[in-house]
Parts: sequence; C-alpha cells; structure tokens
Amino acid sequence: MRFSRRIALLLVIAITAVGFAAEKKAAVPSGNLVDSGSFGVFVHGKRVATETFQIEQMADMSVAKSEFKVEEGTTKAVQTAELVMAANGDLRRYTWNELSPNKAQTTIEPHDQFLVQHISTGSTDKPIDQPYILPTSTVILDDYFFSQREVLAWRYLGANCRPEPGSPGCKLQRVQFGALIPRQRTSLLVNIEYVGRETVNVHGQKRELSRFNLQSEGMDWGLWLDENYKLIRIYIAAEATEVVRD
Repeated sequence: MRFSRRIALLLVIAITAVGFAAEKKAAVPSGNLVDSGSFGVFVHGKRVATETFQIEQMADMSVAKSEFKVEEGTTKAVQTAELVMAANGDLRRYTWNELSPNKAQTTIEPHDQFLVQHISTGSTDKPIDQPYILPTSTVILDDYFFSQREVLAWRYLGANCRPEPGSPGCKLQRVQFGALIPRQRTSLLVNIEYVGRETVNVHGQKRELSRFNLQSEGMDWGLWLDENYKLIRIYIAAEATEVVRD
C-alpha cells in the first residue's frame, strides 16, 4: 500500500522524535515536547487503568516517560517507565519501577554489545542480573505502556517509508522487529504493517485514521494513528481491551 507524500515528509519529524543519546547517570535536560497526554484502558467497556506519558526531544537525545495507574475497585497499582534510545534507535537505557502495591525496579542497558537487565524486588536480596543475547537495536515493548507502541510505529514509518521516483508517495512493507518485554523477562519477534485508512469511533465521534497491525505469536493488536502520527487507539480483540487517547 502507498503512503502519501505528506506522510513521507513528516516522517523526518517522527523518526527524530525517537532519537536518543544519553550518558549513563547523567541528568536528562528538558527539551521540546513531541507528544504527551494519557490513554484510558477499557476492558469490556469499563475503564480500569490510565497511562500518562510524555515524549521529549533534545538536540541529541529524547526521552519517553510514562506512569501507569490501575484503579479498579479495591485494586490499586502504580508503575513508571523511562525509555532512552540513541539517534539510530538503539537502546541506551530503560528503567521500570513498581511503586505500589509492591516495590520493584528493573533497568536494562547495553553491555558488551548486548543487553543486560538488572532486577531488584525491593527486598534486601542482591539484585539479579539477566543477560540477553540481543542487539541494542531491540525494541522495548513493556506490559501496560502503550506509548511505547507509538514509538515503534514511528520507528517503522521512519525506517521504511521512502518516496519512490515518479510516485506521489511511498510503499510500506510488513517489517519484523526484535522486541523485549522487561516485566516478563522475555524476548520475541513482532511484525508491524500499514493496513490503510479506516473510519473508527473515538469518544462517540467518527474519525478517519491510519491503521497498523502489530502481531506476534499469541498477539494481534490493531493500532490507529492520526494525521500527526499520534497514537489514538489500540484494540486487542482477544482480551476485549480498548486503549483510547483521552
């Protein structure tokens, strides 16, 4: 399928938005806000959680920060995440924290050209190091942090949409990425592809959005982005779960 020339031109902005480079333990300066907001998570039509996020771009780095809160009945949970990547998309650092109901932390960073995960449960036990024979180009797709799927969509578009000579747009193919799910301590291969324009219902209003499919073994997600390449909706049919930008 062909993507419009306007999308091809704006991809420069999108891929730059996910360029990250940071020194270890260095303070992260403030930058230009690329995207921010919140996603409501609905299961069988009932809101059960909220992810609040922001993605900032600096001269030589960008940072994606998220907070995920569950407030369903007596269930309360809070988790945070910070994703830092190099300008070419390589991972520099990923940090996840569970603030409640328990305390836990994990950090992933490059080590000898591969990745290592430092895991702490908040007890007095010594932190666990889990190495992965995975390149630094591996994508982080942690549980519950849906803004990381937006970053993946930007990376897919920026890497694969190239204007064709004599054509008003570019052709997007299905692409496979290696991904890591830190909370599950597991890796997998995911496929993402552009499907086309669709009219969907968002907050009771019909909107025409660009649909992408994100698939892997046991996973089949639909992602919808608007004309500014912002993630608006995710639908997970197998779990009767809908994620919608507020």
